[in-house]
Amino acid sequence: MAVNLVTRAQWGATAPRHKDRLKSSAKRVVIHHTAMKNCKSHTESIQELQTIQRVHMQNRHFDDIGYNFLVGQDGTVYEGRGWGVVGAHTKGHNDDSLGIALMGNFNYDSPSSEALMSVTQLFKAGVSQGFLLPQFVLFGHKDLGNTECPGAKLHAALPRLRSAE
Repeated sequence: MAVNLVTRAQWGATAPRHKDRLKSSAKRVVIHHTAMKNCKSHTESIQELQTIQRVHMQNRHFDDIGYNFLVGQDGTVYEGRGWGVVGAHTKGHNDDSLGIALMGNFNYDSPSSEALMSVTQLFKAGVSQGFLLPQFVLFGHKDLGNTECPGAKLHAALPRLRSAE
């Protein structure tokens, strides 16, 4: 299964103010949730992406949306900063990692099987293209910081993500 990727241009991303490249292939993947509503349509997902980027750039003063990729519950993958770019997703852990956010709030809702499958496909694509080391280490955001992110239900699914890869 190929990754169904919606590019920055396709979702109407604002150009980044600045972009730093990773010095080598990512050694770690950090999984997040957006802690926002679960989008029911492609249109809602695009509106949500644009809101997230605006908040990250205007309120948090990031150079761009913080995540490298975002994944909708229908399994669609949206390009954030993209491959090989330093993200702004996990303070103190961005220089050697890839940040992937599932769109929705997974404190109580479970991530869809389509979203989880797309994340594993994204791992495979990153490894095959050389952007992600084959022996990468998978973390939930809360493993690296004082947060509830990626939510209890998504955090509980992380071992399945790694074993499916």
